[in-house]
Amino acid sequence: MARDQIAPDKIAAVNEITDKFRGSNAAVVTAYTGLSVAQLKELRRALGDNAQYRVVKNTLTKIAAKEAGINELDEFLTGSSAVAFVTGDPVEAAKGLRDFAKENPALVIKGGIVDGALYGADDLKKLADLESREVLLAKLAGGMKASMAKAAATFQAPLSKFVRTADALRSKVEEQGGADTTAPAETESE
Repeated sequence: MARDQIAPDKIAAVNEITDKFRGSNAAVVTAYTGLSVAQLKELRRALGDNAQYRVVKNTLTKIAAKEAGINELDEFLTGSSAVAFVTGDPVEAAKGLRDFAKENPALVIKGGIVDGALYGADDLKKLADLESREVLLAKLAGGMKASMAKAAATFQAPLSKFVRTADALRSKVEEQGGADTTAPAETESE
C-alpha cells in the first residue's frame, strides 16, 4: 500500500511513526494480546525513559517503516502489534521487555531492528543477556588501564634488573677490596 492510498486522517499517524523510526536506534515489535491496560502501563514504566511503547496498526507501520528506510520489519508486523521505539541503550530496553515477558507471558517479542540490523526474538533475548553499554565500556576501560600498567611494568623490568645487577657487582668489587676488575691483559703468542 502506497502513501497515496492512505486515508487523509491516517497520514498524521504514518508521519508520527516514521519520525519515531528515524529518531530511534532500535525498534522492537511485540504482540500484546491479552495484556490489560494496567499491564501495558507497567510495561511502559519498565522500559524507562529511553523507550516508548506504542500499539500500532500493521499497515500504517509498514508504510512508515519503508519511508524511514526500514524494509525488514514486515515479517514481524502480523497480528496484534506494538513497537518499542528505543532512543537510548537497546540492551536496557531488551532487558525490560524480556523481564516483563517472563512475568507476563501474554507479551511476545517478535523481533526488531537494532542499529540497522535485523534481530529475531532469539537475538533480542541474547542482547538482553548482555551487560549495559556503560558497564561494558567501564570493563573495557579497566582492561585497557590494567594492560597499560602491565606494559609499563614490563618495560621497566629490564632497567631495574640492570640497576640491581650493577649494584650487586659494585658491592662485590668493594668486598674484594678494590681488586683490579679490568680485563686481563692479552698475552703475546710466540
